[in-house]
Amino acid sequence: MIRHYITIALRNLARQKGLAMINILGLSIGIACFSLFLLYTVNELSFDRSHVNSSSIFRVYNWWVFSDRQGSEPASSTPMGPSMKQDLPEVKEFVRFKGDGEKFVRVGDRVERIKISFADPQLLSVFTFPLIAGNASFALGDPNKIVLTRDKALQLFGEVNVVGKTLEIKTGENFEPFIVGGVAENIPINSTIKFDILGSFEQILKTDQGRESMNNWDITIGISVFVQLQEGSNLMNEPQRLASFRQKYYPDEAAFLKKDGQWNGTGVIPTGIGLQPLRDVHTNVEIDKWGAIDPKNSFILISIAFGILLIGCINFITLAVGRSAGRSREIGVRKVSGCTRIQLIYQFLTESLILSIFSAMIGLLLSWSLLPFFNELSNSSLVFSLEHYPELIWLVAGVVLFVGLLSGIYPALALSGFEPVEVLKNKVQFSGYNLFTKSLVTFQFILSIGLIISVCMIMKQLSYMRSINLGFDKENVVVIDSQGLDAKKIYTQLKQRLHSESGIDGIASSEIGLGDGEGQMGGRFLFGDKEESVIEYPIDTEYLQVLGMQLVAGRGFNNEINSDTINSVIVNEALVKKVYGLPPREVIGMQFKSYSGSDYKTIIGVIRNFNFENLTRNVRSQLFFQPADLKPTSIFVRLHPGNQAKTIASLTSAWNSISQDMPFKYNFLDQKINDFYKKEKRWSSIIGWASGICIFLACLGLIGLTSLTVVNRSKEIGIRKVNGANIIEVMILLNKEFVIWVFAAFIVAVPIAWYAMNQWLQNFAFRIDLSWWIFVMAGLITLGVSLLTVSWQSWKAAKRNPVEALRYE
Repeated sequence: MIRHYITIALRNLARQKGLAMINILGLSIGIACFSLFLLYTVNELSFDRSHVNSSSIFRVYNWWVFSDRQGSEPASSTPMGPSMKQDLPEVKEFVRFKGDGEKFVRVGDRVERIKISFADPQLLSVFTFPLIAGNASFALGDPNKIVLTRDKALQLFGEVNVVGKTLEIKTGENFEPFIVGGVAENIPINSTIKFDILGSFEQILKTDQGRESMNNWDITIGISVFVQLQEGSNLMNEPQRLASFRQKYYPDEAAFLKKDGQWNGTGVIPTGIGLQPLRDVHTNVEIDKWGAIDPKNSFILISIAFGILLIGCINFITLAVGRSAGRSREIGVRKVSGCTRIQLIYQFLTESLILSIFSAMIGLLLSWSLLPFFNELSNSSLVFSLEHYPELIWLVAGVVLFVGLLSGIYPALALSGFEPVEVLKNKVQFSGYNLFTKSLVTFQFILSIGLIISVCMIMKQLSYMRSINLGFDKENVVVIDSQGLDAKKIYTQLKQRLHSESGIDGIASSEIGLGDGEGQMGGRFLFGDKEESVIEYPIDTEYLQVLGMQLVAGRGFNNEINSDTINSVIVNEALVKKVYGLPPREVIGMQFKSYSGSDYKTIIGVIRNFNFENLTRNVRSQLFFQPADLKPTSIFVRLHPGNQAKTIASLTSAWNSISQDMPFKYNFLDQKINDFYKKEKRWSSIIGWASGICIFLACLGLIGLTSLTVVNRSKEIGIRKVNGANIIEVMILLNKEFVIWVFAAFIVAVPIAWYAMNQWLQNFAFRIDLSWWIFVMAGLITLGVSLLTVSWQSWKAAKRNPVEALRYE
């Protein structure tokens, strides 16, 4: 019986090749898009499950709930891990991890920049990073041992088994030898902790910052602390014990919070530490707003993909319903011959499942071929791997079955319900045809219009963020990366060599970069009785001028004034407003001190606010200071507008003559700033492609539906032409129904898109207004594309000789 159903299904599909191809193409594209978005979503939601101990590993974070603000931060102090293991019996082990950016790595005569990370040796036993060479117990047992990934071992040595070999890493002014203690498998893309070269955390503790932070709970140097709890421990749900632990190392915190008015002295202290499950780290934006991804974005993407898949199913349903008249005699004959309704339902569902299986095979092949493009679009490194994503088997199988049933169930129920006597008398009428098909086609247009509006709004917001005045001049500035070098010496020599270069308008330096991917320094300061967290920028005298920043009160730094390198600072307007609430000129000469120190800082200038972070947040309190021993990690060179290629060549030549064998790495500052919005740009591209696919599939369905409409109304068209109707009148007759559908979709889509975009724009502290013309334009684009699609079929029908339609009678 099943073989019979399949044979009949294949014959029906062969007789209607055009409609079958439209269905298969639409479903294939829908399944391909859904598969890619499904892979992306599964990857985002499966982070860190590869670690055997993932259920017992937690990240330590700080939280606070004050009257005027609340939040959390995953960065921890250096002594946090050892103290937790010492004081809390449930803590089985701790791991401190720090990504330290790129360093110069030398193997033989070749020098390369490679990212170096540092961690406690027990990372290899707490987390699951299988070694393909070396022993996990000893791989980081010595401070001068390192672990490479497979790819880095091949890149540096040309082979994998390199345990015991030596490479050199530049620390300070000199290259130091390090021995390869192990080679790990490449880190899975869905792992929170990633490294190329992993060194011992002891190397961090040897630095000036590390030594200063070793026993200081008020200093953070950008490390993450993870703890592994004993089996059965409930420490993560015992806030009182965690609060007691914190109070031991912050004994003055309670008194200060009472004095500052942030706590009335009763109840729980409004600040503390918490333990976040490892599997929660990647997707919990409440704890780590800037490092985690919002899972809502993944669900939005999969919803868009489901909408595209649904359009393919809608095309199948509308075409199946539309060609019902053509199959009515077949159904009548089958029923008269004794075929039951349930057998007809099986028949139609078999046809639908066959189409679904064909479409799935083509769709999966299409998604596999498009994966490199999708990876580039989404800035990811996804692979179709059943080892990493075993759930893909049942998810894809479920999608195929779902598509087959969804596409076929309504036509099967509707067509199998025809009465054979009425069918054979040509009196069959599909009572639900108009309302049902109109609803489905209107849904297609709703999705298309909504996505077009979303793309336009995102692009407009991106354009606004790129063009807004940030408070400094980001154009024509080259940022040279001097990390890991004797930057002070290089900076001095570079200024001397480029002093007379006509294409350069100024050179400055800082220990902190600007733009996406750059770190920040910060600390807590006391302004009288008020505490405030402040971003700190160590800069030189020329920094403000080269970057085009404006003083609104006071003066800038002066090399001839000794105190400028000791206790003088320049603050921004945001700090003045938040802390003092006075006009900028009135705070000149005022003093404040760090939370944990006694040295007072004197304000000598106030700078106009500038946006040094993503525009999703307001400008925070900030200060600039000029250390006597500034060690630049970023050199800013302002180029004269014009022949920049020649000036870059001069920069490269000067660098190579000063720092031989060290790679010259630079970026344009405007690009670094624009990189803040890579995520929004990716969203714009993804949604743009999705909207294009939606419109294409909708038009594909319209081609088939219009063809059926023309066939079903061919006699009516012939009669109208015989009675004097011209081509334009016939085209209007056939087109007006589709115009009504688009208009109805526009009415529904506009409020939905307005709400969605309004919610999205709330994420930005600086944002555009919702423009009415974008909504109108989206409707007109959809209407125009739909009319072009339908008019082509309508024109062919209107041009046909009416005799061809009427001669049967």
